[in-house]
Amino acid sequence: MTGMKIDEEFVPDRRIEVETDDEENEAEIHCDGEDNDDDETGSDSELIYAETNSGFITASQSQNCSIDPWPQTYRQSMDMYTMPLQSMGTLKGASELNLNLPIKRSFGPTDDQSTLHKPLITETSLDKDQVPISTLPIKFSRISALRIPSLHDLPPPVEQCSFSQSVLNAINVLCGIGLLSMPYAFKEGGWLCLLLLLLGGGISCYTGILIKLCLERYDGLQSYPDIGQAAFGFVGRICIAMVLYMELFSSCVEYLIMMNDNLSSLFPLAQLDIGGIHLDSHYLCAIISTLVILPTVWLRNLSLLSYISAFGVVTLATVILCLLWLGVVDGIEYQPSGTALEVGNLPVAVGLIGFCYGSHSVLPNIYTSMKDPSRFPSAMLISFSIGFVLYTAVGVFGYLMFGDNIKSQFTLNMPPHYLTSKIAAWTVVVTPVTKFALTLTPIAFGIEELLPPSQQSSYAVSIIIRTALMFFTLLVALTVPYFGVVMALTGSVLMMLVSVIFPCACYLRLLRGQTTTFEITVCSLMILAGLISAIVGTYSSLSSIPG
Repeated sequence: MTGMKIDEEFVPDRRIEVETDDEENEAEIHCDGEDNDDDETGSDSELIYAETNSGFITASQSQNCSIDPWPQTYRQSMDMYTMPLQSMGTLKGASELNLNLPIKRSFGPTDDQSTLHKPLITETSLDKDQVPISTLPIKFSRISALRIPSLHDLPPPVEQCSFSQSVLNAINVLCGIGLLSMPYAFKEGGWLCLLLLLLGGGISCYTGILIKLCLERYDGLQSYPDIGQAAFGFVGRICIAMVLYMELFSSCVEYLIMMNDNLSSLFPLAQLDIGGIHLDSHYLCAIISTLVILPTVWLRNLSLLSYISAFGVVTLATVILCLLWLGVVDGIEYQPSGTALEVGNLPVAVGLIGFCYGSHSVLPNIYTSMKDPSRFPSAMLISFSIGFVLYTAVGVFGYLMFGDNIKSQFTLNMPPHYLTSKIAAWTVVVTPVTKFALTLTPIAFGIEELLPPSQQSSYAVSIIIRTALMFFTLLVALTVPYFGVVMALTGSVLMMLVSVIFPCACYLRLLRGQTTTFEITVCSLMILAGLISAIVGTYSSLSSIPG
């Protein structure tokens, strides 16, 4: 976050001495339940904050008194979505991430680099009503020599994004594979899905701005888990992190299903008999897809994954152009149909639209990477407006072209004898290869973080974890091989939590006493609507599974 200084944190009425050892640069933190005899010791309700790899860290109630809450690598792994191309080489893999609480450089330029050797926490204090009371207190009996890395130990600061780059980053994470299912959403919900698209875009844009306000509540908040911890303590951090990782995993499942469906449509007669086992086109293409993607997930250089992701944006743009070309130039016969509203399948349509607008897990990274964070609301308004236009165009155009015969991916409806159809199908096949590793890497980093320190730098262990995740994804994709069902279920539950419920709940918690009655009412209604959509959408999505 621009202008953030590592020597300024929130410590009410308490001072922590940080001593450094110039020879060894080692640190040790001791926690116990005894009262500190120092005269400067505050009351039991006082809180301590510190800044680590992932940003804002709040000491919470714990027997081991750790100030290193999991996950520490989430923010760095999600930065892959927001780095300018010229700075992609500055991030490193989890084995190269220092998980021993190094002090980060601030995003903004500093006039004096010697601030890296200043005390981590000074006597800066706040009024007690400014401190999130949801975070439980912890007492530090002694803190000695917190490890201060030298300048060459720290990664160079990631170049911050201009306003236009921030808008492009937001569009990149907003407009993904949900475009493929938008005509299917119109089939499920009727033409009034246009209003749902508009309403969903407006709510998502608003909650994105709420995330910005939550990040600004305290210095040092830099990621979604940080917001959860500031609002609801360590439990809030863990809950939000788990939902974010499940969201990423469900996207991996979607990528594999998408690649398998389109590859098997290109080779419908492919089959293999081996060892008495018959593999039809569906299973064979699923295994081939997994083996093709597998080498990309072994990469630990995030800069390579970022370049691959940039190519993924081009692939989705190509698919949209192919759809438009097929309808305008190739002159495919239109099949207008549908009703104004399909009440029975409306929850499925809501889930599909919710999936499309579910980009909030990356919004904190976009905000903290901006040169001028005050323009974040404008960036949100522009990016969500563009997203609404793209989703509307693809949804209306695809549904007019294929009518009620539309499948969960419109590429499966495109006539195979057209060149544009082949280009679109192969482009969709290639897209998971460019995106899958980028989506799976944060999950792998989070798991590696839980390993003993001696194994965190092991490349062999890293390959085992990523391979296991890859084949677990294959198992889930073969068990529930329905692209639309998985997308609707993910949008109804996970995206509602990440994009609607969590932002509103954290905002009301962190800024209680400063919100108006209107804001409280609006946020409460959105939380209630999100919960109802999650429950009804889950039931409708599961009921739509064939058989």
